[in-house]
Amino acid sequence: MSNSTTDDGGGFVLYRYHPSIPVAAIASGLFAIVTGLHSWKMFKTRAWFLTPLTIGGLFEVAGFAARAYSASQTPDWTIGPYVIQSVLPLVAPALFAGSIYMVLGRIIVMTDGEAHSVIRRKWLTKMFVCGDILAFTVQAGGAGFMSAGSLSSMNTGQNIVVGGLFIQIVFFGLFVLVALTFHTRMRKVPTARVYSEHLPWEQHLHALYASSALIMIRSIFRVVEFLLGNDGYVFGHEWFMWVFDALLMLFVLIIFCCIHPGEIRRYLDEAKASGLEIANSSVRLREYSSLERGYE
Repeated sequence: MSNSTTDDGGGFVLYRYHPSIPVAAIASGLFAIVTGLHSWKMFKTRAWFLTPLTIGGLFEVAGFAARAYSASQTPDWTIGPYVIQSVLPLVAPALFAGSIYMVLGRIIVMTDGEAHSVIRRKWLTKMFVCGDILAFTVQAGGAGFMSAGSLSSMNTGQNIVVGGLFIQIVFFGLFVLVALTFHTRMRKVPTARVYSEHLPWEQHLHALYASSALIMIRSIFRVVEFLLGNDGYVFGHEWFMWVFDALLMLFVLIIFCCIHPGEIRRYLDEAKASGLEIANSSVRLREYSSLERGYE
């Protein structure tokens, strides 16, 4: 990977180094493998709330494939592949976050622990998903400005993206606080369902913490990157993006492949089936009691 700049005057350029074709191709391939495995598990468990996570993985695949193609054009880069490789990996973590928010809501249902949540489950998922959509929209809009190819649009786009990243960081911080509060209260006063059943609720919460931390670190890195500007040190060194963005997001997908939230769906289905059986048994008991009274 070359770290040389292509514009000594400090003006706008697409890359300030020669992007690596092999690294981009390997990244796209790794994301394709992990996203494919995750998709298979999602369809197998019918955990459709993980669809945003899957789409985010596909964004990473397409984004780094476009980067490999853009790198092959060095030094005569065209704007199309550059825009794709800039926008898709930038907004993909916001899609990851959407699924992460929905996982917490399902953990609360699985444990019957809504009383331990500082926000009612009905509003919890809606609030954080709406915040995530806002962050996604702002970042995508900023990326659109950046792709216009001029210095003024680049600066405007960077400021908009930073705003979107701050929105994402704020909502993620609140989300982690809500999750930690729920976790602490549940540990102190477990619900009857947690007592009576071997539910892997803490395992899934730990997966949420790990993935949230990785996305938070990545978002802070991106804020620093954009605040330093197109001619800043971070933009001039490709390895920053691979270590503090691509690698961290790959780990997020790997975490959810190893501790797949589809397991929560299975427990919810089993609990629902048990509830129906109990309800049906109660109906049959009442019918039998009425029949007995009729014979008296």
